[in-house]
Amino acid sequence: MRRLPLSLIAATLFIASAPWADAAGCIKGAVLGGVAGHYTHHHAVAGAVGGCAVSHHMARKSAAK
Repeated sequence: MRRLPLSLIAATLFIASAPWADAAGCIKGAVLGGVAGHYTHHHAVAGAVGGCAVSHHMARKSAAK
């Protein structure tokens, strides 16, 4: 019974110590990639990951200009 409270405490500390993410452009790319992946033989997760990566790269590229 002590395993559950200790694992919850460890998970809370792990999440609290994580740095903030910089997701510039990632959400829109993930949504569009997920929808496109869903329509190409149910690869929504792969489409979301790819869309996030490409959109994040494009946002960084336009911010550098």
